[in-house]
Amino acid sequence: MKAPPRKPKSNRWQGVFPAVTTQMHKDGSLDLEATARHIEVLIESGITGVVILGSLGENQMLTGEEKRLMVREMVRAISGRIPVLSGVAETSTAEACRYTRDCEALGADGVMLLPPMVYKTPDPVETLAHFRTVAKATGLPIMIYNNPISYGNDLTPEMFAQLASVPNFVALKESSGNTRRITDLRNTVGDRYAIFTGVDDLVLESAVLGIDGWVAGTGIAFPAQNQYFWELILAGDWAKAREIYRWFTPLLHLDTHVKFVQYIKLCTQECGLGREWTRAPRLPLKGAERKAVLKIIHDGIAAAPKVPKK
Repeated sequence: MKAPPRKPKSNRWQGVFPAVTTQMHKDGSLDLEATARHIEVLIESGITGVVILGSLGENQMLTGEEKRLMVREMVRAISGRIPVLSGVAETSTAEACRYTRDCEALGADGVMLLPPMVYKTPDPVETLAHFRTVAKATGLPIMIYNNPISYGNDLTPEMFAQLASVPNFVALKESSGNTRRITDLRNTVGDRYAIFTGVDDLVLESAVLGIDGWVAGTGIAFPAQNQYFWELILAGDWAKAREIYRWFTPLLHLDTHVKFVQYIKLCTQECGLGREWTRAPRLPLKGAERKAVLKIIHDGIAAAPKVPKK
């Protein structure tokens, strides 16, 4: 697919950009209608953007055709109301360029770009070349995703400084789990990028340090409370924000486990916003593990704070 060159949008990304699950039928096929319904609930809660086909969206479990179908249908369903970003997690730079161009042609508002998958290069020269090459292939704004724990490639503040001259790198998702990085990034690159946290159970700590937004995970199961929590942060009402955070934290911990996809999909199911079905090799939770996760979820539902009506 080919798309005309497009300049990055000038509006700075900020606020809650939830990473949504890819809803599936029991046989593993895509349930596009259920995914769109869930996003609609999130939009009604007040989110300012959405990330589809991220890690939580099982990006690497989908075929290229399925991913392009997801982008097309979610862009159509959202219809310009909020920015739609697609995760880009391809194994080669060339395929990442192709997929990003297709996202642009299909109407996506941006992409969230990961380092190369499978080949986890320790060489920053290779990593930076990958990012620059993909950026050159598109006019879309790009959020760079740093998650060294999961993907074995740590993007340092100095590397972000080297990428600062590329105009369509507009944001970064910081998921190193090290909140020192936020201040180090500000000291190194100032306000060049919108900084989002991608670690659910560090969001309040990150907010104190001055992030612009949050790529939320577990919060997709509790959209009203999630948005209210973020609005308390914006208002500087730290006492109420801490109160919500203490309730939320056991649930937010679910996003930091290797089985976070199963955990969060189960959470959305128990909250009536989706189904737990995933695509193999991920399997449904069973036995003691399922019981333990369900207890966390049900305790959270029972104690969920009431959100003031707007």
